[in-house]
Amino acid sequence: MAGSWQAKVQAGGMLLALLGWVSSCVTTFVPLWKNLNLELNEMEIWNMGLWHVCITQEEGAMECQAHSSFLALPPELRVSRLLMCLSNGLGMLGCLLASLGLEGWRACEDRPGRKRQLLLAGGATLGTAAMATLVPVSWVAYNTVLDFWDDTVPDIVPRWEFGEATFLGWFAGAFLAAGGLLLACSARSTRTATPPAPACQQPPAARGPAGGHHPHPKNADLVI
Repeated sequence: MAGSWQAKVQAGGMLLALLGWVSSCVTTFVPLWKNLNLELNEMEIWNMGLWHVCITQEEGAMECQAHSSFLALPPELRVSRLLMCLSNGLGMLGCLLASLGLEGWRACEDRPGRKRQLLLAGGATLGTAAMATLVPVSWVAYNTVLDFWDDTVPDIVPRWEFGEATFLGWFAGAFLAAGGLLLACSARSTRTATPPAPACQQPPAARGPAGGHHPHPKNADLVI
């Protein structure tokens, strides 16, 4: 019963971890971190990501252009590039480590302690990947809010707003954290106790009268 429960927890943790890793990769490369609608030309929608700036026309056509220089980007976007790439790498590494420690895999099946260490390492790596995703997304969202409510900017100037990638990044970080936590918690039940010795291996002298054997002294007197 315990093994079935543990397998279900590990399966759920791996599913959340993989979903979070895929969502984090999508968040890294889609140009949807910020949206801008021009009041003078409502037919155009500007989208900004970590790597490109795109303009979407009313007809559905999209034109994208890469950022001219990495150093010219705002600090939050420069740091977000590095952290999101780090999150993608850590997410893949965490999934690989945790998969080797799953109950259904033959790897290290004769070493339950090693499988427990792999699960713990995978869970910790996934937790670090979650932090590397949540920090840049939250930082960009925070600066977007500050710029939107900046009183020093005239009202006629368009303001950037949250893009779809911001919400996807928050979900990705939550999935990575939840998956890593489930995998790490499931590692606690992998400890196996040494089973007691079977009764058939106990010495005959330890058996009671029910065994049918009674000790006879060697120098017993014969009764005629």
